[in-house]
Amino acid sequence: MRRQTLAPRPDWPQRMAAIGFDFHTIDDQPYWVEGACYRFDERQIDELEAATQNLHAMGLELVEQIVRSGDYAPLGLNRYAAELIERSWRGREPALYGRMDLSYDGRRPPKLLEYNADTPTALFEASVVQWFWLQDCLPQADQFNSIHEKLIAAWQRWPVETRSPLHFACVLDAPEDRATCEYLRDTCTQAGHDTVALDMSEIGWNGRAYTDLQEREIARLFKLYPWEWLLDEAFGAHLHKTALRWIEPPWKMLLSNKAMLPLLWRRFPNHPNLLPASTNARDIDGELVRKPRLGREGEHTAIYSAAGAIPSQDGDWIYQSCWPLPDFDGLRPVIGSWIVGDEAAGIGIREDDGPITRNTSRFVPHCF
Repeated sequence: MRRQTLAPRPDWPQRMAAIGFDFHTIDDQPYWVEGACYRFDERQIDELEAATQNLHAMGLELVEQIVRSGDYAPLGLNRYAAELIERSWRGREPALYGRMDLSYDGRRPPKLLEYNADTPTALFEASVVQWFWLQDCLPQADQFNSIHEKLIAAWQRWPVETRSPLHFACVLDAPEDRATCEYLRDTCTQAGHDTVALDMSEIGWNGRAYTDLQEREIARLFKLYPWEWLLDEAFGAHLHKTALRWIEPPWKMLLSNKAMLPLLWRRFPNHPNLLPASTNARDIDGELVRKPRLGREGEHTAIYSAAGAIPSQDGDWIYQSCWPLPDFDGLRPVIGSWIVGDEAAGIGIREDDGPITRNTSRFVPHCF
C-alpha cells in the first residue's frame, strides 16, 4: 500500500460536473484529491474484502444474540426502540448498505474502528466518481469497486410495487446527503422501481400512515436520517402504528451504535480485525480513544495516553484501544469498506491531516 502522486487531469472540474459531482470543493477547500491515489496490490485487496465480509457476518451474529437475549441496556436503547428492532429483525427486513471504517497499512490486519450501518455517506464518490477517474487516469489498473452493480442487484431483489413508489428522503439542504440520496434513488430507478424524492420535513402523517406531498401513503422509505433522531422527534411517535418498510431497517440501530464495539470484542475476543473495546476506560491498556456511543465524522472523539488521563468518564462513552492510522508524510487515510446487501462491495478512502478523521477530510481514489 502506498500513496502515489499523479498529474491532475487538466479539465477535472468539468469532468466532475458532467457526472453530477458538485461538491468536489467545499468552502473553497478541496474535498476530492485529484493529484494522488492510494495503490494496493491484489493480496491487500483480498485481505480487505475478506475482513469486511467476516466483520459483517460477526455483526449479524451479534444482532441475533442481542435480539434473543433482549438485553438492549448496553446500547442505551429503550423498550420502544427494542420493539421496532425485534419486529424488523424477526421479519427479515433486508438492509441495503453500510460502511465500515478500517485502519489498514497493507502489512498488519485491517482493524475495525467503527461501523456506520445506518446513514453512511461518501458513497457516490466511492462508487461512481473514483471509477470514472480510474478510466481516465489509470485505465490499465483495477479498483475494488462493484458498489454500483451490487446496489442495482440489491434493489432488484425488492418486489416492484405498482401501486406506490419507493420514497427517498434526506435533508436536501445538505449537499453530501442530497448527492448520496439521489445516487441511491438513481440505482433504484435503474432496477425498475418508481421513485419519489422528499425532504424529511415534507413527510406527513394522516392519522394512520406516513404520506408524501400528494397525500399518497408511503409504503417503503429510504431515509438518510439517523434512527436516534427519528426516535427523539414527534415524528417518531407514530413509528409503531404503521407497516412502513424502512431502509435502513430498525435493526440497523444496533450495528450503527458504537456500543457494539465492546460487545463484538466480548463475543470475539482477540479477533485479528477487532480492537479491545469497553465501556470502562480502565479495561484498555495504554493509549486509547474515547468515542460517543452515537456520533458521526469524528464528532467528540479524542485520543488519550492512558485511562488516567481522561478528564471525565461520565456520559455515554465507548473506549477503544488506539490503533493509529498509517502515516504517509503527515496524511492519514481511513479505509471506508462498503457492504451492499450482505456482500463486501468496494472501498473509498478519506484522508486527514490529523489522527482523527473528521468532516473536513478529503476523498482520495485508489487502484491496484
